[in-house]
Amino acid sequence: MASVFQQRKFQGMFNAFDTDGDGYLREEDFRELVARWSRLPGVGPGTELRTRVETLLMGWWAALLETGDTNGDGAVDLAEIIALADRLPGMIADVTATADTIFDAVDANGDGVISPEEHRRLVETWNGAPVDMDGVFELLDLNGDGHLSREEFALLWRQFWISQDPAEPGNWLCGKFAA
Repeated sequence: MASVFQQRKFQGMFNAFDTDGDGYLREEDFRELVARWSRLPGVGPGTELRTRVETLLMGWWAALLETGDTNGDGAVDLAEIIALADRLPGMIADVTATADTIFDAVDANGDGVISPEEHRRLVETWNGAPVDMDGVFELLDLNGDGHLSREEFALLWRQFWISQDPAEPGNWLCGKFAA
């Protein structure tokens, strides 16, 4: 069962994904997410990375619908999402594969690391709006070298989706939320 802490994280995720704010996730919300991510440099229409991002997001939508739409209404509400939290630890390979695609989408200059500005772009793309990021990157930069490597990012991504420990830095990967 999802902890209160996880429920708060998932509330933030849900709000970011619920692009029309109606309290339900539907295919249209995920299509809007694809459009949002397509505004990143390198993820524009017709690119290989755009195809990967679309396949990833729409694949997660299909999985959410299949496992989370318990009443068959074509929509997933917050309670149905939270019920899926217990399944994520058994899906580490899928979660890590997601991290790889997101990393590539956010690494705008292709240098193999995510800078603080690229991380800000990730969070603003995730949320669909500018957000307060003061002090967040410093929590995430595990070795203090000023950027996130692919390995650091994958660890942080897994922590964000799976962790029940508020002290793990990955919980802040997609921005601040009420812990």
